[in-house]
Amino acid sequence: MVRRRRKGQRTRIGQVSYYPHHGAWYIYYRDGRTPVRRRVADTEDEAAAIAAQINGQLATSGRTPFSFTPLSVAELRRRFLDYHEQVSRSALATIRRYRTATLHLENFARETGQLERAHEIDAEQFTAWLRQQHVSPNGHPNTARRPLRDKGLRYVLEVCRSLYAYAARQRHLPPYADNPFSSLRIERMRVEDARPVFVFDAGSELRFLQQADPWSFTIQFTLAKTGLRPGELAHLLIEDLDLEDGWLRVSNKAELGWRIKTGRERSVPLIGELVDVLQQTVGTRTAGPVFLRHQFVPGNSQLTDFSRTALQHALNQRISGAERDSGGPLSREIQARLARSVWRDAGAVRSDRIRTTFIRTAKAAGLPAATCPKSWRHTFATLLQDASVDPLIRQVTLGHRPTDDARGGLGMTGVYTHTRAETQKREIERALRLWPDSLTYARQRAEMLREQH
Repeated sequence: MVRRRRKGQRTRIGQVSYYPHHGAWYIYYRDGRTPVRRRVADTEDEAAAIAAQINGQLATSGRTPFSFTPLSVAELRRRFLDYHEQVSRSALATIRRYRTATLHLENFARETGQLERAHEIDAEQFTAWLRQQHVSPNGHPNTARRPLRDKGLRYVLEVCRSLYAYAARQRHLPPYADNPFSSLRIERMRVEDARPVFVFDAGSELRFLQQADPWSFTIQFTLAKTGLRPGELAHLLIEDLDLEDGWLRVSNKAELGWRIKTGRERSVPLIGELVDVLQQTVGTRTAGPVFLRHQFVPGNSQLTDFSRTALQHALNQRISGAERDSGGPLSREIQARLARSVWRDAGAVRSDRIRTTFIRTAKAAGLPAATCPKSWRHTFATLLQDASVDPLIRQVTLGHRPTDDARGGLGMTGVYTHTRAETQKREIERALRLWPDSLTYARQRAEMLREQH
């Protein structure tokens, strides 16, 4: 005869009891002074096994599956940023973006009095608060403030979701509690106020280049015909060029404090007209940055015509000197600052200078919608598509990271396909020659420069 368990009757295993309730099994115990009551299983046997496990952990003062360490929002944010700095070693630019994004959450918690308990943050309330905030678009305090754009708001929420995913891994959230930002369905939020991307056509490209002054023309024409990012162009060294065979190498320069955005090195073919322009830009120099700052006088700098190895040696000397002065190792932020000083003293153009000259030239050309040099990269990619260039060649040339387990949209075909250099060069040139007027104009300007020298 089986004895029927009385409804609600508890069975105790040491410090833990388990009992049925509404068709499921629950456990109860005290973690220090905190009572813990959780649904754990659908059957009595499973509940008994879990109760025995927790009782053993309590007996040895171990952490139970339901224990967690609550943190304040400020402390959770600090640990998250430290993790990316010390453990993950994320890029400094990425950490700066994370710091700015999570600062919104800390400000919200401070205003609403939720600063001390990060796990009690209401994600929907935070989203509504965030939509009311006004920010400086470029982070400068004197810039006119405006509401966050939809893409910016989504980015802040995505970073906060990562922040709470980190909190869950480190057991700073209650057990079985969901990430509060996962329920927002961030990817499905509408983007209604995104700034439109300006893409040149053949006519507007020619008008723009005709309005460019001699110094900015070489920079903007190179961006237009290679699809380089402005940061990649600013960190281009003469030894990265192979003008004889018509190639440009985009490479990481970690020893000089700079990396490609995606980390993917690549070779970009150069059309003949661009080779002529670059030859006039480089002149008789044999080392150093390809594009020098406007009105930079090489003779006034000790790092003039320094090779990559010599620049690295100069940076190491500056780091060693700074470490002697400070009495200890330098932070990555300070090392990055010293690296920027080496590029500056070598005469390299700055990315923000590329942007300001782009905007000024676009206004002169009657193209007020063109506000960012990234338009050249969009235009370059669009032109390759118009010319039906193979997607794999476009991906390799632009340096985009492949998706779907490194196979891209072509599946295993992408794994077995290897783009030959001659094929890449032929296809890129075929696409660029769809707009011959700007190439003819570039050839004329190169001739004028050659005659002046």
